[in-house]
Amino acid sequence: MEALKVFFWIALFIIFYSYLGYGILLFGLIKLRRLFGLGKKYEGNEDYQPEVTLFVAAYNEKDYLEEKVNNSRSLNYPKEKLTQLWVTDGSDDGTPELLKKHKDVKVLHEPARNGKIAAMNRGMKHVKTPIVIFSDGNTSLGKESVQEIVRLFRNPKVGCVSGEKRIYSKEADSAAGAGEGMYWRYESQLKKWDAELYSVVGAAGELFAIRTELWQEVEKDTLLDDFMISLRVAMQGRTIQYNPEAYAIENASANVKEELKRKIRISAGGIQSVVRLAPLLNFFKYGTLSFQYISHRVLRWTLTPLLLLLIIPVNLVLALDEGLGSFGPFSLLFWGQVLFYVAALVGWFLENRQIRLKLLFIPYYFFMMNLSVFLGFRRYIKGNQSVNWERAKRGGNPTEAVA
Repeated sequence: MEALKVFFWIALFIIFYSYLGYGILLFGLIKLRRLFGLGKKYEGNEDYQPEVTLFVAAYNEKDYLEEKVNNSRSLNYPKEKLTQLWVTDGSDDGTPELLKKHKDVKVLHEPARNGKIAAMNRGMKHVKTPIVIFSDGNTSLGKESVQEIVRLFRNPKVGCVSGEKRIYSKEADSAAGAGEGMYWRYESQLKKWDAELYSVVGAAGELFAIRTELWQEVEKDTLLDDFMISLRVAMQGRTIQYNPEAYAIENASANVKEELKRKIRISAGGIQSVVRLAPLLNFFKYGTLSFQYISHRVLRWTLTPLLLLLIIPVNLVLALDEGLGSFGPFSLLFWGQVLFYVAALVGWFLENRQIRLKLLFIPYYFFMMNLSVFLGFRRYIKGNQSVNWERAKRGGNPTEAVA
């Protein structure tokens, strides 16, 4: 029984640390650095405006391209220094033909559909600017986004800059919209602190930039291209910085089913990334970056979901030994778990009945996130994840954007 107790408390600590403890520790470390005047930002040249390429790898984006092209034109950055480059490999809905009508847009197209990574690897050979900014075809960028990204590259130590992903909120959010919006608000704060401590751990694919000279071709079967590209830049001794003033906006997933599909793909890609970025686990070589990587990413994609599952029967055994009706710590924690998962179940029930109660969407979304890790691991082991574009359906009628 003593061994079970030790396992339980260790497991509970890791679970807490993965989702909340790391954020608390990060906040404390940031406060200490500020107290001792450490981590001052590099000022550099205020007029720094290098040429940039806005790179969009697109597949069948006919419904979004006019809005995207016009949005890119409206960005507050010298027009002569911004090149729009679209790689439309495999598109058969008229996307490349429509894009070619725009004289200020460079289009690369091949009929074969070999996946997003193959398109990115091919397109990067045509990028001639010192900075390349990656963005999705179905997202809108904030007017100052390019300028806000570029200014962080004034620091020569910065190799990658991640913008912020914002989710349109709706008057009556689904569990997917409410949960996704809350999750990204929390993630945004963690990224701010990560960047201030040393480096962000991965960039958001909706909007991120790298120094072109640091680009490394990515394996064609890569599932999380943004994560792999950005961390391989960091492994070259540069940092990934974060600027929430540079942002990309998109609608939330249309429903939880679509959000789960997206999360499963991300989870499968997360497992793949942990395997391929194994050298990054070496604290002696990468120091703070390894600490941030393991704390913010690796635990969530590997050990923590497993412990969430194992801790339930272990807690039950300990609670029964203590007395389920008692007010002992194991009994209270067990009933707390029961209450949490009942809330998740009720959230699922209400979602299916189109009843909106955001408080219950939090445990529901949390449960779905961790379920996706198991399903993603199974998909990764089976090796049946396609590298071709697989966009989840998105909701409509947005009213405002939330981080």
